[in-house]
Amino acid sequence: MQTSISENESQIAEYLLKIKAVRLSINQPFTWSSGWKSPIYCDNRLILSYPTVRQAVKMAFVEKIRERFPEAGAIAGVATGGIALGALVADEMGLPFIYVRPTPKSHGLQNQIEGMVKPELPYVVVEDLISTGSSSAAAVVAVQETGATVLGTIAIFGYGFAEAHKTFGRTGTPFDTLTHLGALLSKATDMKYIREEEMATIFQWKDHPESWPIQ
Repeated sequence: MQTSISENESQIAEYLLKIKAVRLSINQPFTWSSGWKSPIYCDNRLILSYPTVRQAVKMAFVEKIRERFPEAGAIAGVATGGIALGALVADEMGLPFIYVRPTPKSHGLQNQIEGMVKPELPYVVVEDLISTGSSSAAAVVAVQETGATVLGTIAIFGYGFAEAHKTFGRTGTPFDTLTHLGALLSKATDMKYIREEEMATIFQWKDHPESWPIQ
C-alpha cells in the first residue's frame, strides 16, 4: 500500500466506488476471465455513462500526461477499455489518436493498430485498468514495432501487482495510474463500504492473487 495518497487519487477512487465501477465483495468473490478469484471487480467502462465522472477522469489523464510525459506527441488507446477515454484525452490535448487491438483482424486489412501511426511522434498509451499488465504491454510493443517511441502507459486504476512491474520492465517503458488499490481501500473505509479489518484480507489477495483464497 502506498504511504501517501494524493487528493486526485482519492477523488478518482471515490468516483469509481460511487458509480460502482469498482465493486468489493470479500465473502462472495468474483471470478476473473483468468480463473482467478478476487474480492475486487473493476469495470471502468461505466465511467462513460456519467458525464461528471467522465470529465473528471479525462482531465486527470491530461494532467498526469502533462506531468509525467510533457513531450507526448500522440495518444494510443488499448482496445477496448482505453479507446473512448483515449480519444477524449487526445481531443482535449489536440493530439493524434490511434487504438491497438489485442491481435490483428482476421479480415480486411488485418490491422492490429487502427488509425495513422506517425513514427516520428512519441506516444503515450491510455488504458482503463492494469492488473498483470499483459494486454497493455502488448499494445506498447505493437506501437514500438512500427518504429514509434512509447513514453509510457497511464491507466485509470491499478492493483499494484508485482507482475505488472515485471511485464512493463520487459518493454522498457514505465506505467502510472490515476488511482490505486491503497487509495481505493482508504476511500472505501471512509465511505463504510468495507470494514477496516477486511483490508488485511484484500492485501493478502493482492500478494497472492493466483492462489487466493488461501486454504
